Amino acid sequence: MKNFYDILGVAKTATEDEIKTAFRKLAHKYHPDKKGGDEKKFKEVSEAYSVLSDKKKRAEYDTYGRTFAAGQGGGFSAQGGPASGWDFSNFSAQGGSAFGGQGQNFEFDLGDIFGDFFGAQGRGGRRGRDISIDIEVPFRDAIFGTERRVLIAKMGVCETCSGTGAKPGSKMTMCTTCNGKGEIRETRNSFFGTFSSARECPRCFGRGEVPEAVCGTCRGEGVVKREEEVHVVVPAGVEDGEMIRMPGRGEAASGASAGDLYVKLHVKADARFTRDGTNLVTSLSIKLSDALLGGEHRIRTLDGEEALSIPTGIKHGEVVRVRGKGIPYGRGNRGDLMVRIDVDFPKKLSRTAKNLIEQLRGEGL
Repeated sequence: MKNFYDILGVAKTATEDEIKTAFRKLAHKYHPDKKGGDEKKFKEVSEAYSVLSDKKKRAEYDTYGRTFAAGQGGGFSAQGGPASGWDFSNFSAQGGSAFGGQGQNFEFDLGDIFGDFFGAQGRGGRRGRDISIDIEVPFRDAIFGTERRVLIAKMGVCETCSGTGAKPGSKMTMCTTCNGKGEIRETRNSFFGTFSSARECPRCFGRGEVPEAVCGTCRGEGVVKREEEVHVVVPAGVEDGEMIRMPGRGEAASGASAGDLYVKLHVKADARFTRDGTNLVTSLSIKLSDALLGGEHRIRTLDGEEALSIPTGIKHGEVVRVRGKGIPYGRGNRGDLMVRIDVDFPKKLSRTAKNLIEQLRGEGL
């Protein structure tokens, strides 16, 4: 007996979404109209999905190892598949199809799974092109956040006709190419039968209507190449290489929504500070006497100068933490500034200094 869960590669506890995702992946892989497809496996995964995607049938299968379809032609044959045979004649690229004979029907969105097989593109499926730009950000601005205004050249909505493609004052009429539907339906024959698909009307761009007189600025396209100023908000704490997505700020397209704009950030390196998570790291060079006796030093932070206390007997390479002077994160939180101590050992000593150090050695220091 076939195990439908094994066929789809999911656990018995799989959710509806997990079952649907598994089916789509396998149907895409084994579809006979695709190079390298496998008709037998395609039928198997389709049969498994027809049962496991239906709550009632799945419950029957989990309990009895089979399903009990109402009406004639229900159930599965010994060869696998519906007893009445597989009927693919009603497939539609707009979704909603009979998969199998009576009692074995189920629906799914063929546009998602088979769109790339037949080039189907439904009404409203188009969108403008995504574009990307690069911005260089000073180190301090990356830490605390900033705003930038950038001028970019892209396809934008025609300001003369507001994107309609019509000459100001002229009327819109029904598109005769698609009879006002905005899409053109096509029928193709395949291994399994007849597939119906729809694509956007190339004349009206899916709007179903065309202008009586076209706009002189965009020549009826509704979009033109122009410069546009974009306001980019750089949030606090961004790192080098991060990307900011700005939905709808990409290129416009005739009769479609605009694409997205992606802003890649390049953070300038700083001579004093480096990042370590939410902390900043810097170094401070001190004299040997300060390391032995301790003291106070003035250090530079991103917020200005701060007094730093050096504890007595600090070692070379030790770190002193300055709380709250690091990178902002969350709501009102900041990391710390980590100050690495570099003890500056003298290369030459005066006679007096040598004598003093000899005395310290004698005291066991």
